[in-house]
Amino acid sequence: MSTATQEIVRLCEALPEDKRTEVADFARFLLSRAEHPDDAAWEQRLADARPLPKLAEFLRVSAAEGNDAPLDLKRQQARPRASVGHLT
Repeated sequence: MSTATQEIVRLCEALPEDKRTEVADFARFLLSRAEHPDDAAWEQRLADARPLPKLAEFLRVSAAEGNDAPLDLKRQQARPRASVGHLT
């Protein structure tokens, strides 16, 4: 066991049970962030308040040409699908 791990264990053992649970939760949070490093970048992108004129125009045009009828899943499933052979 590394020195750092031994220190963490020693510190956790000195804490009350509820604080040890908080430390474990925080460690899981850090591990999750390490496993998914792109999440922080996406959070920054989504929180960015700068205007996105190309996206706004795309959404405006898409909404204008869209069909107001709800998606009929039965109709979608009834349509024959192209086989992979037709795609090559």
